[in-house]
Amino acid sequence: MHCVQVRELVHRYGGETVLGGIDLEVPRGSIYGFLGPNGAGKTTTLRLMLGLLRKQQGSISVFGRSLDQDRLEILRGIGSLIESPSLYDHLTAVENLEVLRRIHQCPRRRIQEVLTLVGLADTGGKSTRQFSLGMKQRLGIAIALLHSPDLLILDEPTNGLDPNGIIEMRELLKQLNREHGITIVISSHLLAEIERLVTDVGIISRGTMRFQGSMSELRRQRPRGLAVTLRTSDDAKALRILTDQGLSASAEEGRVLMPHASDGEIAAVNRCLLSHGLDVYELHVARTDLEAIFMDLIEARA
Repeated sequence: MHCVQVRELVHRYGGETVLGGIDLEVPRGSIYGFLGPNGAGKTTTLRLMLGLLRKQQGSISVFGRSLDQDRLEILRGIGSLIESPSLYDHLTAVENLEVLRRIHQCPRRRIQEVLTLVGLADTGGKSTRQFSLGMKQRLGIAIALLHSPDLLILDEPTNGLDPNGIIEMRELLKQLNREHGITIVISSHLLAEIERLVTDVGIISRGTMRFQGSMSELRRQRPRGLAVTLRTSDDAKALRILTDQGLSASAEEGRVLMPHASDGEIAAVNRCLLSHGLDVYELHVARTDLEAIFMDLIEARA
């Protein structure tokens, strides 16, 4: 079952189309990474999902309900942090949370529960103006969690964090998902960090969804134009064998290069070379990392 479903979402600023009819599905209980370069349309999509922008075209449903018809009821089950947290910098963490606790009408104990959860229980009388950026981000998460939401929407929550802060944020989000069953949608342009965190992913570029599926499905993607690299006991002979088989191959910098091939084709090439008495020292597909896949997807139809 999907926690969020977006269909044919279109949004324009002036005459510029920012979202060109995107579809997006967030499985319930997942950590969904919403990826794309800066300016791809991520923040606009999240703002529309929260009702912070007026929808122009398309449909949005959350928890199986239409955002148009049940907006207030839906928002009671969502916690969000869009860009940077809004804090009263002269107040302490507890005092900031108390302001919102009264709005949400949560029990008082909830303040200490969320502060403990994000690692800010011992900040005492320190005002938030004295907080580091990482502490402010964690307080923003605490604010989003105050009313015990089922869905957490976070826009670039690791922006400006140092490596230790990024690791702490990652572990916190995993804990919230694993131990509290919270579905999390997190936008980012940092693929290397997101791949350590998410279960599902959507990739957007220039207002168009380029991929949507599980992280394992993304890893199975192959970028265009990748080369299979071979190093054998006799590369010249290997090159002749491959060309005789009708395969496209070339020699470059002490390696034999072939264009993109399927797993089955790679295995067949290996068997062929071995059957001709060659030792295969190296056989791999160049640039199969997720960064290469990501770049290939966002550059598609550029």
